[in-house]
Amino acid sequence: MAITVNLDMLLDKAYENLPLSEILDAPVDALQGVSPGDAEKLKAAFNIKTVRDLGTNKYFRAAVTLLDLEATAR
Repeated sequence: MAITVNLDMLLDKAYENLPLSEILDAPVDALQGVSPGDAEKLKAAFNIKTVRDLGTNKYFRAAVTLLDLEATAR
């Protein structure tokens, strides 16, 4: 089953029509609200260069897991 998702609200205009694999390999500042300066700080602090790096970073994943656990405990 094919799934269609509109990601326009999450991405900068230049990345809105790219395939998902290209979005994941795009720089972190492809995400709306993440500036090039923010991207540099993520790179310096966590060696995060791409959207994929951000999504697979163990610290960010741990934080999401904790939030999910809290949501299910309610």
